[in-house]
Amino acid sequence: MLLDIIKVLTSAVLSFAIGIGITPILTHYLYAHRMWKKKAGKRDLDGKDAPLFNRLHEMREVGTPRLGGMIIWIAATLTIFGIFLAAEPLRFEFASRLDFLSRSQTWLPLTALLVGAFVGLSDDVLQIIGGREGEASGLSLRARLAAVGALGLFAGWWFFAKLDVISVGVPFGGELFVGFLLIPLFSLVMLAVYSGGIIDGIDGLAGGVFAIIFGAYGAIAFFQNQINLAAFCAAILGGILAFLWFNIPPARFYMSETGSMALTLALTVVAFMTDALGKGNGLLVLPLIALPLVATSASVIVQLCAKKLLNRKVFRIAPLHHHLEALGWPPHKITMRYWVIGVIAALAGVIVALIG
Repeated sequence: MLLDIIKVLTSAVLSFAIGIGITPILTHYLYAHRMWKKKAGKRDLDGKDAPLFNRLHEMREVGTPRLGGMIIWIAATLTIFGIFLAAEPLRFEFASRLDFLSRSQTWLPLTALLVGAFVGLSDDVLQIIGGREGEASGLSLRARLAAVGALGLFAGWWFFAKLDVISVGVPFGGELFVGFLLIPLFSLVMLAVYSGGIIDGIDGLAGGVFAIIFGAYGAIAFFQNQINLAAFCAAILGGILAFLWFNIPPARFYMSETGSMALTLALTVVAFMTDALGKGNGLLVLPLIALPLVATSASVIVQLCAKKLLNRKVFRIAPLHHHLEALGWPPHKITMRYWVIGVIAALAGVIVALIG
């Protein structure tokens, strides 16, 4: 037990230290090459301009680099492989006890993390380069959703065909048999979690929320004896905290798509891994643990439906955190209250997962 605790905590600390160490190098590159949008502005999901959002954020969108989310996945990946290399080729005995790179618990979430990171990185780079007449471009929403959906289908097939997962845990209700429907379910959940990535947009908001979520799933994995998966979550947590150190107001850079896509895709895999594979309830507690992401996505859906069906808005701006901004809430108040709600929701989710 003590060694397991040390493994998980070391993963978080090492990832944080690496993240802090690489940030000056990344920051110098981002500012030297002006890695930010060349023209401020955002469009709604229906393709129309978002004038109120643009008035609130036009000064912040230009001049602050994107790509800050690279710190998170680089720090976590270097931690994972750094400990592995020290344990295997170099044969350090203590490192071998800390090694958590395993086919059964680490490869799948790590693959999701890196695939999401590189797809998101492509979108960020296109956003920075811009299109004609300086208008921000990037991968289309359809292309990003297709990539996320395809990865979800592949991961769902892997869980079903290779890992023999055919059910999901139901808190206080045993198991629900889903059979091959696990494949589309996995894709739908991944798309839903990815949609919550739009919580980015206020300094420190997304970083704090994701840190809480991965901390909660790390705890669930640990108590289900999925120690390597818990250490993976801890490595992500450490990388997020390093990013957050530089993202609190005034933000040195933004997480952007390379961070949010990486985190949401990895989170989906972690949630499924703490479910049937861990003989737990990791999937159905996801909406509770990730309540801030759910609220963010729900506010956008409500806004779109109201505009289409009622020809009116429910929120001044969607998603919800920007609506609160438009009402006059200072960004730091929104961020801190999201963190508080996120902690309480995550604690409740962990309780349900462990006793359900």
